[in-house]
Amino acid sequence: MPAKDHFALLTGAWLALIALTLASLGLGEWFRELSWLPLVVAAIMWIKGAVVARYFIESHVAHPFIARVLQVFIALAPIALVITAFFGNTVARWATL
Repeated sequence: MPAKDHFALLTGAWLALIALTLASLGLGEWFRELSWLPLVVAAIMWIKGAVVARYFIESHVAHPFIARVLQVFIALAPIALVITAFFGNTVARWATL
């Protein structure tokens, strides 16, 4: 792949990350009281992680095992966000000594 095409892909990915960040900031500011907001924020986190893995880490050219481990790692933060958002008191009670 020529360097110019690679630069265009990276620029597009970077702009997508900026747009997703601004969208999540706007959602947090305008819709902070909605109960489904953690699900949207978790989805945005997952998409951002997938974009970083694909275009900056280039996980699609890695060994399939490494690519799967990376996908699981990227999914952990959004899953943890949803669990703590909806079941935070229960998780805190389980974590207490």
